Amino acid sequence: MVDDLGWSDLGCYGSTFYDTPNIDKLANQGIRFTDAYAACHVCSPTRASFLTGKYPASVNITDWLPGRKDFPFQKLKNAEINQHIPYLIRTLPEVLRTNGYHTAIIGKWHLGEDSLSAYRQGFDKQIPKWNKGWPNKGYYAPYGLEGLTAKSEKEYLTDRLTDEALKYIEYNKDTPFFLYLSHFAVHDPIEGREDLINKYELKLKDKGKSNVSPFILEGNPDHENSLTRQKLDSLVVGKSHSGFRVFKDNTVKIKQIQDNVEFAAMVESVDESLGRLVEKLDELNLTKKTIIFFYSDNGGMAAANFYNPERSIKAKELDLAFSTSNIPLRGAKGWLYEGGIRVPLIIKWPETGKRGAICSVPVTTPDFYPTILDILNIDYDTNKLEGISISNLLKGHKTLEARPIYWHFPHYSNHGMQSPGGAIRYGDYKLIEYYENGTLQLFNLKDDIGEQNDLAELKPEKARELSSMLHKWLKDVNAQMMPPNPDYSPDK
Repeated sequence: MVDDLGWSDLGCYGSTFYDTPNIDKLANQGIRFTDAYAACHVCSPTRASFLTGKYPASVNITDWLPGRKDFPFQKLKNAEINQHIPYLIRTLPEVLRTNGYHTAIIGKWHLGEDSLSAYRQGFDKQIPKWNKGWPNKGYYAPYGLEGLTAKSEKEYLTDRLTDEALKYIEYNKDTPFFLYLSHFAVHDPIEGREDLINKYELKLKDKGKSNVSPFILEGNPDHENSLTRQKLDSLVVGKSHSGFRVFKDNTVKIKQIQDNVEFAAMVESVDESLGRLVEKLDELNLTKKTIIFFYSDNGGMAAANFYNPERSIKAKELDLAFSTSNIPLRGAKGWLYEGGIRVPLIIKWPETGKRGAICSVPVTTPDFYPTILDILNIDYDTNKLEGISISNLLKGHKTLEARPIYWHFPHYSNHGMQSPGGAIRYGDYKLIEYYENGTLQLFNLKDDIGEQNDLAELKPEKARELSSMLHKWLKDVNAQMMPPNPDYSPDK
């Protein structure tokens, strides 16, 4: 599980700047999914969904933990959420442990401040003892992470977590194991490894200047004075929208070019990590016995983290605030557009799964739980899970029975000034519904992967159909909704 890795951030998904030979090789040995989704556009909900086989709304973890505070400009208050997965829910590692597997979480947990939460939810081992969503003191030692005492000041966190994973595999080579290697990378702070930074500085110099505009402006479609794309494109080059902040018309800038050398170095360090893991499996003759899932918890950080709407970003700090571009997808981490929720997914199932295949069937986070148990022939109660097994897709079957995929985000995001909202994808169509003013956007993703052509007014029946499905689902899962904000003051 990689943190904040965008759909376009790998060579096998189209990146020409980031080098990812080991991940690309894995794609040639397994199945690469083009339409895989994260259960949320921020981290904790997706991770809760992965471990429970349920949508974030069903376990009421719909924002990163502990969650964003309320501000006076909000019409609605953020919904209250659980601060850990409810302990009565039987998690994937709990089921695996019951069936003879040793279980470990190495890296980012971010599912509860309780120091024992990982153990209480099925893990035998946790490294490090740190439950927040970012590395405590950054990617270079000393980390300030209990259980990770660095061997040198130049030790790099992604490498060290990989070291721990290799030791774990070696120790458990004769025992069935479930390793959840959950990298903090490529989450900010954006700090690449020095040797790789030097490599990408030279690569950027050779690349030359791009003809693409480095940033575009995005507005809030739910805003009473929402702006057209033509108007946004005219404003982005004007004095009124110079700089990098939340502008008065609720617009923000989105990165359009992959040219951040620090971030590129972080991506390649993750690629090296996977390569080392695969080498260890080969060395121990475990390759044919090991299923590998490679995945990201949400889209890339092409929009800056405006945790405080008054934040202003200096020009020299842009590479620290904007990590990547999700082009051709629209939006970023924290947005319900595809750039926030469509993510890379590669699955290698040795001996049984297809090799070098590409699958365009939409799949989502809750599907992992039943898929893993299905592959291992472990019985489970399908009525208690909301995902479905995609094991037949891994075998080369090209379709699943059509089903909707849902999102619910009853919060204000740090990454832009979009209204809170929900979404549904059903077939080729995707509907976004915003919660402040009830605005609908409808897109045909088959024809418009960049979500530039809103069809809500042209196809009102389709919009109503998907909106009704979304509302019924919200009611069925008892999704928490947002109350009015009694302290609402739009000028603050």
